Amino acid sequence: MPDLPSSQDAAEAALFSECWDAVLSYADLCTAGSAAAAELAREAFARGVRELRAAEAGAVRGTGRRSSRLPRTPLLLTAVRSTAAAWEDAGRGHLLDPDLRLWLHSDRAARHTGPPLERPVALRGLRDLHQTDAELLWLAEVEALPLPLVARRLGLDPATAADALAQAGEAFRNRCHRNHLDSPMDAECRSYARLLDAVTRSPAADAPGDLSRHLATCVPCAEAAACLRLHGGGLPGALAGGVIGWGGLAYLERRRRAAEARLGAGGRDGTDPEHGDPADGTAGGRAARNGLLVAAVLVSALALAVSLMPFGGTDAESAARPGADRRPAADPGPSPPPSSSASSAPSVPSVPSASSSSAPSGTPRRPIARTPDPKGPDPEPQGTSTATAAPETAGRGGPAPCRVVYDLVNQWPDGFQATVTVTTREALDSWRVGFSFRDGQRVHQMWDATVSQDGSRVTATAADYNEAVGAGGRLAFGFLASWRGANSPPSGFTLNGRPCAKA
Repeated sequence: MPDLPSSQDAAEAALFSECWDAVLSYADLCTAGSAAAAELAREAFARGVRELRAAEAGAVRGTGRRSSRLPRTPLLLTAVRSTAAAWEDAGRGHLLDPDLRLWLHSDRAARHTGPPLERPVALRGLRDLHQTDAELLWLAEVEALPLPLVARRLGLDPATAADALAQAGEAFRNRCHRNHLDSPMDAECRSYARLLDAVTRSPAADAPGDLSRHLATCVPCAEAAACLRLHGGGLPGALAGGVIGWGGLAYLERRRRAAEARLGAGGRDGTDPEHGDPADGTAGGRAARNGLLVAAVLVSALALAVSLMPFGGTDAESAARPGADRRPAADPGPSPPPSSSASSAPSVPSVPSASSSSAPSGTPRRPIARTPDPKGPDPEPQGTSTATAAPETAGRGGPAPCRVVYDLVNQWPDGFQATVTVTTREALDSWRVGFSFRDGQRVHQMWDATVSQDGSRVTATAADYNEAVGAGGRLAFGFLASWRGANSPPSGFTLNGRPCAKA
């Protein structure tokens, strides 16, 4: 393992232990190979450290204006995006994800770095918050960390952390509303601005038809609506998409899974596995600080192994994307530490390979899910249990072998997020779920399954870590998709070729 940061770099070491796994997770989304992901993460971390030091130096000098910057984690994530843009400009774009390269040359990317009043309201709103409120909001909503852990990390009282989070959310909403009104907008948008504020203040209020139609065609107003409606469950997506930009929702899902893995590593009681409990003295002293960094690396390895499980893509995308079968970025291998202009940033420790930690504890590793047979939209997999071989009973008076729940989690003008949960009556050792869209929707990303789409028919195949499902058990997966005109729910659900009933 590389040398740990020295005692004089204690603040930077703490920043590394808190944020490195998040930086590496987003860098992996942005690149086309694990080696490139590790390199991008190192350069971005060094860039972010320089930006933090510059902001702190400006605050110390007292320039006569309030210092406004992002919290540490999102600042480092935007440094990943900025470093990726620098790679593209320097002719190293072949190391980046192809979709990211397209985004970097689009108007959407320009919004994040253009004139301040034209940037996403979520980005401006988070910058306007007090630093503690902004950190609290990001760690709880986007990083999905338990409130006791967040409170301990920020030095807050755990007993009042929930109230502090609610106040931070309300302050964020007010800043976003003000920033939306300050944005350059046409007469139609301005006519709806105050109505949008009124509708989103009530959890039970329905948007009038004309406002709904406007939000379906106006991206800035739709972004503002997502930030203003605190009670609809869309705040994490609004923060991630508005602040990070490209890949925000995919990053959000990775962090959810990383948080679940971190809890499984010993943080269910709210104890921060990275920093220990100050009450028992585990967070003090140079020796303790170095020991905590070692523990942080081990815990981050588990979280990263889960969060870096590759998202599904279409067969064409998998074939076109360089390094589609690459080793996860959780195993970057030996590499030099990031460098900083002010002082050397902490070395990047090598972490265990995902081959030994990507699956949940106690779950045997299985072969990679098989590629769907192109001859049919929903072919039956080999190696399934008797649930596949049993005679079909659905539609013949008998009970269906499975029941399915389709949940539209979030929707915006040109895309949506959804989950599918299937309950099977019989045990499975492999599964494939098929369904059909009727309005031309296209699935772009899927997690906890591998996706293929032929016209309107979508097939989700089990990942290697969740193939086995017990009798009466549930299997679930989620996806991001695009839509245009209408977004009717899918129909024709099947499990291993057999029709499912809707729950």
